[in-house]
Amino acid sequence: MKKDLLCFFFPFIIVKEASLIDSTTCKKPSNKKKNPKGKIMMAAWNRSGDESRMRKLFRFELCDLSSWERLLRLLNRPTDPASLGMFRFLFGMLMVIDIPQERGMSSLDYKYLDGMDVCRFPLFNFLKPLPMDWMYLLYVVMLFGALGIMLGCLYRISCLMFISTYWYVFFLDKTTWNNHSYLYGLIGFQLTIMDANRYWSIDGLLNLKKKNAHVPLWNYTVLRAQIFIVYFIAGVKKLDGDWVGGYSMNYLSQHWLFDPLGKLIFTDEMTSLIVVHGGGLILDLTAGYLLFFDATRPISIVFVTYFHCMNSQLFSIGMFPYAMLATSPLFCYPDWPRRLFAKFPICLSGVLPPVMTNLQTSVSCLYPEVELKAKGLTAEQNLQVKPTRASLRHKLGAVFTIIYIAEQFFLPYSHFITQGYNNWTNGLYGYSWDMMVHSRSHQHVKITYRDTKTGDIGYLNPGVFTQSRRWKDHGDMLKQYAVCLSHQLTKYNISEPEVYFDIWVSINERFQQRIFDPRVDIVKADWSPFKSNPWLMPLLVDLSPWRAKFSEVENALDNQTEVVFIADFPGLCLENFVSEDLGNTSLHVLQGEVNVEIVMEKKNYTLKKDEKMQLPAGEYHKVYTISQEPSCYMYIYVNTTDVAVEKKVAKLFELQEQVRNGTETEPIPPELQNILNGTNGDINVTDPILRVFLRRQRRMEEVQKRRNATILEKLYRFSIKKYYLFRRSFLMTAIAMRNLVFGLPPMEQLTQEIAYANLKYTDEQAQGETQNVNMQKTETSHVEL
Repeated sequence: MKKDLLCFFFPFIIVKEASLIDSTTCKKPSNKKKNPKGKIMMAAWNRSGDESRMRKLFRFELCDLSSWERLLRLLNRPTDPASLGMFRFLFGMLMVIDIPQERGMSSLDYKYLDGMDVCRFPLFNFLKPLPMDWMYLLYVVMLFGALGIMLGCLYRISCLMFISTYWYVFFLDKTTWNNHSYLYGLIGFQLTIMDANRYWSIDGLLNLKKKNAHVPLWNYTVLRAQIFIVYFIAGVKKLDGDWVGGYSMNYLSQHWLFDPLGKLIFTDEMTSLIVVHGGGLILDLTAGYLLFFDATRPISIVFVTYFHCMNSQLFSIGMFPYAMLATSPLFCYPDWPRRLFAKFPICLSGVLPPVMTNLQTSVSCLYPEVELKAKGLTAEQNLQVKPTRASLRHKLGAVFTIIYIAEQFFLPYSHFITQGYNNWTNGLYGYSWDMMVHSRSHQHVKITYRDTKTGDIGYLNPGVFTQSRRWKDHGDMLKQYAVCLSHQLTKYNISEPEVYFDIWVSINERFQQRIFDPRVDIVKADWSPFKSNPWLMPLLVDLSPWRAKFSEVENALDNQTEVVFIADFPGLCLENFVSEDLGNTSLHVLQGEVNVEIVMEKKNYTLKKDEKMQLPAGEYHKVYTISQEPSCYMYIYVNTTDVAVEKKVAKLFELQEQVRNGTETEPIPPELQNILNGTNGDINVTDPILRVFLRRQRRMEEVQKRRNATILEKLYRFSIKKYYLFRRSFLMTAIAMRNLVFGLPPMEQLTQEIAYANLKYTDEQAQGETQNVNMQKTETSHVEL
């Protein structure tokens, strides 16, 4: 019972394999007769009728974990390198594809804005991006490193080239941090210290001692443990009440992928609760376990494959779904590539991975102190292995495995150390594995600055001097942004500026509430990664049950009426402006007590629970929370301008349908005839209603065209987009390399080269139509703006 529990909680030690050499058994054989040839058959215990259940499942005994020596021998057990080599190839290939895309090689000039003084968010403030041409060179090093990993060429050097540049880019910008980018860096680090070039590699062709040589079992153990942790910890994080209650990813149920379930079996609400949240929770919790066992592995691979294929359509997460698909075969028998490719025609053997089973010994492994005879080989082919004792290499591999696995289990729960990063989420999002657990919406963002010498107060547009929007949710980035803004404002004759932020956020469909204290000057505020954030406003979790009431209120409103739910802290006020378009805005108090000040009228109104009042349009008002507990209220409003526009646009669509059906008897104005007939290409439309109508009509036509497109048309559109992306990566990199070698060319030539690299994909190109050069220039300018 104890050993079953141990293996249940630590299945990543599983060593199901078909290696040529296995570890010695814990018990001495009961048959005292000596082998007449003085040899032990490798598969003798495998065919033994009294094989223990644990050995059948895990290919090792509990006593292999009973001492350091036995564990050392187990982790350094010689294993077939085929599966590890295939994973190395797939991972390297995916990284080669990923670097121009999610790593941003195709848009480095837009990403880093060379020469512009903008606000950046590195993990360490001393990190700065290199000059633009040197950044392209850095990405070239990363790309060649990934290519070297894929081909197994100069393997160690390639791994170092990849991970050194990858982690530099990763630390350079926290706004792009996520779990899968973190995972790529971890796997790159793991591969650096592994022997993944022992199978199907150029190194193996150049050095025959490496070709088809054993790898130690800990190479597989570390990778399997890492993937197990990704799945399992992601599942544990989903045990959060918000995920179980169906509030984290509620919007996903409206995606077309869930149409069969939503329209035929469940409602959208049930699809979200059962399929999206329930299914995601169960899959993450169980996938890591089910992948380990022969009986459950096939069905697990089917569901995991389906899950990641869906994620590739639901989210823009680059190569992550495909990288996770590439990890699934790691849980199969290590010799699966040999058995798979042995079924292919012999004529393809020159381009496919090798299938031979004559594995070589390796100094990285520990062998039994007996001579072994490989199963199925003739006497002349017997694999002679000399006794091996543990060296420093073997001990370091075992120690690294234990420490690394323990560290990876600890890090997702280490946020009591990095308290400065804990802003309504568990620290730095990039290593927590709490994937998709939190969804946010922002209702109001205000940046106020004050000149300490003159007392002048002003306001800044949110996001000024930066391209990122992620600073709104993280205190460490807000601190960096505030310090950067203070430096920028001094250039505009503002002396020692103070910067204040008033940011309202709703997490997982809760009330909109402040995340940071608007009374604190963030420039001078204290922040430390090891101390709790003193100016972080607490999440009002006590108000979470109100979310059930929100649905009732929203369902009771008509389609033209909108509602925003607000919660605020005692002693604070919300300053808001009601636009002229919102001619029917009212404030309803749900809990607590507030004082509403109409600024222009200089009047104050006190509202208690269940009381409401109409707010004047075109004026500012302030809502003060005067109760001892937080106040909760909601704005209910109708955008009268939008309603009027919608009515007119609906009439135009109705008129268009009547014209097409021939049922319209009234004369149509000439300018409308071309628009309703779809021949408005050369007409300069100035009427705002007609512009809205045309935009919506084009959007509907585009959606319909995409839905009705054939598989070949979709594949062509996808391919042509990727072509232009990789094309720009190659051309901009070539320009940068030329600049580094020969210097900058004349500005006119450089401008023309960049304009040529900026050519973009359009639907007209997908249809094979010729584009006008001026239209291309206009589109490029639009993208740049």
